[in-house]
Amino acid sequence: MKTIIFIPARYASTRYPGKPLAELRQPDGRVKTLILMSWEAAMQIKGVDAVYVATDDERIASAARGFGADVVMTSEMCENGTARCADALDRLGTTPDLVVNFQGDAPLTPPWFVEDLIAAMQAEPSVGMATPVLRCDRQTYENFMQDRRNGRVGGTTAVFDRNMRALYFSKEVLPYIDPGKLPDPIPVFHHVGVYAYRPDALRAYTNSPICALELLEGLEQLRFLHNGTRVRCVEVDARGRLFWELNNPNDVARIEAALEAK
Repeated sequence: MKTIIFIPARYASTRYPGKPLAELRQPDGRVKTLILMSWEAAMQIKGVDAVYVATDDERIASAARGFGADVVMTSEMCENGTARCADALDRLGTTPDLVVNFQGDAPLTPPWFVEDLIAAMQAEPSVGMATPVLRCDRQTYENFMQDRRNGRVGGTTAVFDRNMRALYFSKEVLPYIDPGKLPDPIPVFHHVGVYAYRPDALRAYTNSPICALELLEGLEQLRFLHNGTRVRCVEVDARGRLFWELNNPNDVARIEAALEAK
């Protein structure tokens, strides 16, 4: 199954302008940009035929070419990463069996998260899209709650049925848990910002209008659910690593601490 990865990257982020070029200090003291770290993480994934940075910004494109990445320039009108992947696919002029959206703000994503995602899509040809979910440990759950207490929009949570079919995604912490009755294990799943799409499902997304829930939550995957696309959640194992995305400037310290611990 031919699989390609796009790393969508835009400069004009509302919450963190210039985020792909944000610099993070490595455990050895060196500094790397977020887009470089994301590309290096994507290049570790097995079973992938090509990796591209997809961007509309020449500053990001120049940086990516500088460290050896293949770049696809996309429209400035792409409203999110999924739309940018669809635009990049059209411009690339090829039709793979699977398109992976490896978001450029998640350099802590281990390669096996995506490898498990690809395997799930291979095993279920009827699934149009799949995305990883990770059960929260106490530290991650506290990160979620700390963001909400401080009025910050942090990571995303996922709710799914017994067949691992997505029911909902939210930037709120779902399900609600009474603070005095936190169970073990914690029944909250962190949605990992990676998607695998069949090309037909990806194109159907861009050919349909934005739905109300997608607009309210700012989560593109809700349009797939609204349109009745079967979205498979794939539970992954962090194997002791802390996973977190760079959503806000204060997340830089969290990611640097996770790199040090790793």
